[in-house]
Amino acid sequence: MNDNKTAHMAGEYDRKIRATIPNYEQIHAETIDLVKSIKPKIEKWLDTGCGTGTLVLSALGDFKSTRFFLADPSKEMLNIAREKLLSEGNDRVEILEAVSSQNLMFPDEKFDIITAIQAHHYLDKDGREAAVKNCFRMLKAGGVFITYENISPFTASGIKVGLDRWKRFQMSCGKSMEEAEKHVHRFGQEYYPITIEEHLSLLREVGFLVVEVLWTSYMQAGFYAIK
Repeated sequence: MNDNKTAHMAGEYDRKIRATIPNYEQIHAETIDLVKSIKPKIEKWLDTGCGTGTLVLSALGDFKSTRFFLADPSKEMLNIAREKLLSEGNDRVEILEAVSSQNLMFPDEKFDIITAIQAHHYLDKDGREAAVKNCFRMLKAGGVFITYENISPFTASGIKVGLDRWKRFQMSCGKSMEEAEKHVHRFGQEYYPITIEEHLSLLREVGFLVVEVLWTSYMQAGFYAIK
């Protein structure tokens, strides 16, 4: 049984995600490097859709005075994050109860950084807009929102090519053809990707002053926006 809309059960997530998302480790590295450039001194960082806590585990050593807050809709994912991050009594990490981005109830302008990695593409149009608006609300002025999602190419031909490349990547990582095909067939059925242009438009409409593409790979893209 899955704990969230991800295709992987929580206990298998860390192992299987690397055979599913090309260049997965680079997503975290790019995020941390960007934060170092834009906001090297951070008081509070919220990671929503945190999964098993891998991003925060990587960031702790680079941001030694930052307090991290982790949120995810899946209790099972959060339990694994607790094992990773709290086993040594880390007092800079707070793991929340299971909650989605659009339902977080923190006060306005609380966070310097909010990250949402591979999280919001499970939401429909209204849910995605609500999630991004809520992240905007919770950011301080000058705060940075960083998000990565599965994306949609612009044309039907582009989608076909992208899904074929993604399938072949997964097979090169040891998945069977059946497993890889099952995963790519979730496109538009179990998650709802939008184009890069639609991402940029949404971020601008919500009110961000600076909106940029950070990273692209296969059918994933990263964006950052400054309030």
